[in-house]
Amino acid sequence: MMTWLAMAPAPGGEGGQQQSPVFMIGWLGLMLVIFYFMLIRPQQRREKERRALLTQIKSGDRVVFCGGLLGIVTNAKEKTFTIKVDEGVKLEVVRSAVTQVLDKGQAPEDNPASK
Repeated sequence: MMTWLAMAPAPGGEGGQQQSPVFMIGWLGLMLVIFYFMLIRPQQRREKERRALLTQIKSGDRVVFCGGLLGIVTNAKEKTFTIKVDEGVKLEVVRSAVTQVLDKGQAPEDNPASK
C-alpha cells in the first residue's frame, strides 16, 4: 500500500518529473571535488610536512615522541633514532614515533590534535 502512495503524483502537479542523469552525475562530481579539497588535499599536505620534519632530524635535536617521551637524538639511522633520555639511558625508537622537534629551551606543545 505504501508503494502506491510513493508513486502517486504530487498534488497540484501532473506527476513527478525525472531529472536528467547528467544532472545527477554533475552533483556527484561536485561533491567529489569538494570532498577532495576539504579532506584529502589537507591531509596530503600535513603528511608531506611530517615527512620533511622526519628527514631533517639530526643528532643533537630534542624531540617529543607520541607516547610523551622527551629525548635528545644521539644517532639517526634510516628507520630509527637512538635517543638519550637521561644520563646513561639510551633508547632506540622508530622515526614515525616523532611528533615534534623542539628548539633549545622550548616546552613541548600539549595539543596533539593539531598535528
